[in-house]
Amino acid sequence: MMSDIERQLRSEIVKIGRLMYEKGFIVSSDGNVSARLDDGRILITPSGLPKGMLAPDQLLVVDEDGRSLPPHNDLKPTSELPMHLEVYRQRPDVQAVVHAHPPITVALSIAGISMSAFLLPEVIVTLGQIPTTRYATPSSAENVTAVQEFIPRHDAIILQRHGSLTVGHSPLQAYMRLETVEQNARIHFMLAQLGVKNPLPPEEVEKLLQQREALGLGKLGN
Repeated sequence: MMSDIERQLRSEIVKIGRLMYEKGFIVSSDGNVSARLDDGRILITPSGLPKGMLAPDQLLVVDEDGRSLPPHNDLKPTSELPMHLEVYRQRPDVQAVVHAHPPITVALSIAGISMSAFLLPEVIVTLGQIPTTRYATPSSAENVTAVQEFIPRHDAIILQRHGSLTVGHSPLQAYMRLETVEQNARIHFMLAQLGVKNPLPPEEVEKLLQQREALGLGKLGN
């Protein structure tokens, strides 16, 4: 029998898929969302379906090795499942993962404009530094390897030419971090148009990172 917690997570993931679509962070069947259940089980979105129009019973359950578990349906998990599993292996504190294709973030990664510069106090406190991986073929072992380098120390990662990966204590928190990533990208884009580079001084960054650590929002990452 499905638990109340699983029902709640299914509903939350469906809502987040719709929000990602409405906000333009994904189109068509782009993107994927997952959340931990219990006993090593993971709830995850299916492959090939529009995430803005999912039903709760279309989500799948897999184990920590990616094997399908009951309740079964005729769908397959997202091809990015190995990336999600790697996050959960490396981050016991993470309860949810969101992968999206926010357009400004993707454009900056293609243009070679890094989002690791410390510009906005609220972004530093909530996310710390936002690194960009080297390019890796989506849904491949090399993509998992690219994520491995950063996920132990960062709650938001830019996948070069492929979008963003955000994590959290819940699907909603991981989604809200996606919104922060794209807003940060928008401001980086505006500054690039203005020809301005004006990062916060190191001493101010350090104070904000200490706030982040004191709030328990994540490990300090560089």
